[in-house]
Amino acid sequence: MSVAAPEHAMSPGDTMLPYRVAGRTVQTRDTVTLLLEPIRVAAPRFLAGQFMMLYSFGVGEIAISISGNPAARTDLLEHTIRAVGAVSGALHNTGIGGVIGVRGPFGTGWDLASAAGNDLVIVGGGVGLAPLRPVVLGALAARESYRRMIVITGARTPADILFRHDQEQWQTADSIEFRQTVDHPAPEWTGRVGFVTEPLAQIRLDPGRTTAFLCGPEPMMRFCAHTLESKGIPDTDIRVSLERTMQCGVARCGHCQLGPLLLCRDGPVVDYSVAEPLLGVPEL
Repeated sequence: MSVAAPEHAMSPGDTMLPYRVAGRTVQTRDTVTLLLEPIRVAAPRFLAGQFMMLYSFGVGEIAISISGNPAARTDLLEHTIRAVGAVSGALHNTGIGGVIGVRGPFGTGWDLASAAGNDLVIVGGGVGLAPLRPVVLGALAARESYRRMIVITGARTPADILFRHDQEQWQTADSIEFRQTVDHPAPEWTGRVGFVTEPLAQIRLDPGRTTAFLCGPEPMMRFCAHTLESKGIPDTDIRVSLERTMQCGVARCGHCQLGPLLLCRDGPVVDYSVAEPLLGVPEL
């Protein structure tokens, strides 16, 4: 018996859609990736870099970036969630078959297609790798559209490394120049130790043909962006994903304001030319 494909919602916004947890992958001691399938109506197709508002019934709602493959089934969603509070903890603990409310997708994307013909530099620190995973997977799916593909990932310790299976594949792929590092090694660790800025500083780049994608803690993104600028990369070719408290997703509540930006609408992905003057203001 054939099963009809889920309907797609006409537009994102205030409509909350029920999704069922179809898969649950433990990433680290406090982080999981949930595979969500629509119960009836699917959200509109997402762009790499966008986020959804996820609701744990009876607990609350938070913004979570989409970490899935944009080239995969359009009705499925993947979200990588670290348990750091009541809502993220409840979402993290949702088991197979559990139901989660979904709104979105919201915000700006990485616009990977506009980097066609360029070298790609993708730097993810900690959970910041989750919003960048769709960029890596999207670039691999259209590998002929890009020149060099440089991926640098960082984690606090080896136990905090996300997407281990993916990173093992990237490590051995001929089509990727891959570098992985940790801040604090464990006794069995034989890889690089240090911040992601260190391997980034060692790479020779073509300033006129490079597009960079950065996501992680704000200090990490600032230092990486400055490293790229010192190599001649224009700040308009450096893209960062910014995070502030997003509560509505539709630019109404103002909680995600960063200077003149409402990040749920004007971000989270912006050029560093936009981000740099804002990130340098302590009050923001």
